[in-house]
Amino acid sequence: MVDVATGREDVLATGIDRTWRPFPGARPPIWDDGHLLVSCEDRGGVHLYRVAADGAGAGTAQALLTGERAVTAYDRAGGTTVVLVTDHDHLGELHVTDDGSLRRLTSLTEPFHDAVPRGRTPVRLAVPSPAGDGDVDTWVLLPDEPATGDGGRIPVLLSIHGGPMTQYADAWFDEFRLWAGAGYAVVWCNPHGSTGYTQDRVRAIRSPLAETAPGTGWGGIDADDVLAALDGALAAVDRDRVGVLGGSYGGYLTSWLAAHHSARFAAACSERAVNNLESLDWSSDAAGWFGHELGRSLLDAPEEYRRMSPLHHVRGIDVPMLILHSEDDLRCPVEQADALFVALRLLGRAVEYWRFPEESHGMSRDGSPRHRVQRAQIILDFFGRHLGGRRPEQVLAG
Repeated sequence: MVDVATGREDVLATGIDRTWRPFPGARPPIWDDGHLLVSCEDRGGVHLYRVAADGAGAGTAQALLTGERAVTAYDRAGGTTVVLVTDHDHLGELHVTDDGSLRRLTSLTEPFHDAVPRGRTPVRLAVPSPAGDGDVDTWVLLPDEPATGDGGRIPVLLSIHGGPMTQYADAWFDEFRLWAGAGYAVVWCNPHGSTGYTQDRVRAIRSPLAETAPGTGWGGIDADDVLAALDGALAAVDRDRVGVLGGSYGGYLTSWLAAHHSARFAAACSERAVNNLESLDWSSDAAGWFGHELGRSLLDAPEEYRRMSPLHHVRGIDVPMLILHSEDDLRCPVEQADALFVALRLLGRAVEYWRFPEESHGMSRDGSPRHRVQRAQIILDFFGRHLGGRRPEQVLAG
């Protein structure tokens, strides 16, 4: 907490080294009789805590609601705390919470559950990180009706989250269910650089040239973790039919893995991606931020920005690539996609490129319904051709 008048900063929850500003869904803390109600990310969960505002007992913040669920909104009035809660199997509904118990208030999403593809309940795996400092939380969602090949094994989609400082939460995710409905096993994880872990783990992907808290850089331990998570999940699935996809930083790692590990994948979809860190540092609406994030500025270490850019390693991409980007994206301007597409075309590689007009960086979440449906169709069609999953007309009928 920061005193605006004096600038003094007090840490109120020193005993819990986790991220206290969940994304998405963060809201200002709520005052409650000398305490603050605040949400916290913890290894996939988004939990609710009560913390003394004066710092007393900072090491013993009171957990109000934990478990494998995500509190995506909350409020308190008249002595009652109301939360919007989701988990892997349920869309968000309003609940009253008291001492960790939940009493459901709404059932608004029930009609949708039977109308959308579901798949099974995701299985959570603890996969050892190659860094040797703990596990990579990994989830596997198996389809109800697998799109099996000749060997009876299931094709796989490996999804990588954006950020990098976000996490895949213990929450319902519509896209994972859609892909399961197309017959894919879906794998996702929270590698180094994700929130929901300790500060050291979040900062582990800073540049090795950083003066403070140096790490591996982007494309280092984060990429190793994602591959380890994939290997940990490949038991009843088809190792020869694996697709990888992600958006923003997830698009970055998709491009990076395609450039360094093409043999691991049958197809890749890089969306709203960072492909050239050097040009992004001056063209993004977050211009200049990367020096703070990586620990070295572009002016001081341009060669480091090139080293970490997938575009610099584009000759290694030898897997069918789908590029998706919005023309009004200010966070990762469309030139990031143009650069990758042109390079791949010049190299004679298999690449498809779709640009969405009048859409922003968050198009997959808040874009026009027409473009969101079209995007879903494009992804299903692309992976259907390369991995053998069901085509969009079979999944999105009606």
